[in-house]
Amino acid sequence: MNTTQILQSIEHTNGVTALPIKHSESLRGNTITVDPIDHGVTQNPYSRAFSPYEFNGGTTLAVAGANFCVVAGDTRLSSGYEILTRDKAPKLHRLSKKAILASAGCKTDVDSLRSVLDIHLQMYRHNVKRELSASGIAQLLSNTLYQRRFFPYYAFNVLGGLDEEGKGCVFSYDAIGSFERCPFSASGSGQSFLIPLMDNLITHKNRNDENVELSKEEVVEIVKDAFVTAGERDIYTGDAVQIIVLSSSSSIGDDGKVSYETAVEEEMFDLKKDKVSYETAVEEEMFDLKKD
Repeated sequence: MNTTQILQSIEHTNGVTALPIKHSESLRGNTITVDPIDHGVTQNPYSRAFSPYEFNGGTTLAVAGANFCVVAGDTRLSSGYEILTRDKAPKLHRLSKKAILASAGCKTDVDSLRSVLDIHLQMYRHNVKRELSASGIAQLLSNTLYQRRFFPYYAFNVLGGLDEEGKGCVFSYDAIGSFERCPFSASGSGQSFLIPLMDNLITHKNRNDENVELSKEEVVEIVKDAFVTAGERDIYTGDAVQIIVLSSSSSIGDDGKVSYETAVEEEMFDLKKDKVSYETAVEEEMFDLKKD
């Protein structure tokens, strides 16, 4: 090894390029220049990076109404550019009669979060002899996510349901449990396509016309159109949309107390298929040449 090679090896220390070393034997002046790219010689190769998370795509949406809540999510499960299943990965999970959890993100983390919530809610039903309200479930979900703040669930959650007064409610979450109640919320890979559309049609932001209260049938049609829009631009959203509508009706008992009854409607809405089929037509002809 000559002097130049020795000095170049000294210049690299633990994979960090040191200040240029000046000496008298350099062929290009008095400074040794070293390739700043390490090429995995003194550092780990870049391809060895490991992540415990995987984004499996999918989009969810929830819209609250006067006495109803519409919650929807697509059924596609993807990994990179590969579709793992088209109809076996619903994004919606019913936590109680009045609350539905819509989650997108890493499928394993979503399943783990659902199991933890189901266990807590079952314990509550056994101990208190009644179901936890939608607002209570919203706080339970927040606490569960916050407990894992140092290694969060890779799940993007939206909680939709009916509150104690029979009104529709939607709660939006971040990764570690911060949440707020809002008129609508969306999560997942198609979130950026749905939020502007809902701002326009649901909350009438930046519009001068009158904001008319929508019926649940109208909201369902808007949700369908929204997923058609997202499916056109987002490769992780597609195949079909599962739509669940929770609605409440009030009645006054003999004791004067108001009670609410919950009705559940579920619908599967097919999106545009990305499979292309071809039909083959065959034509045959005999052409006679000059006879010899």
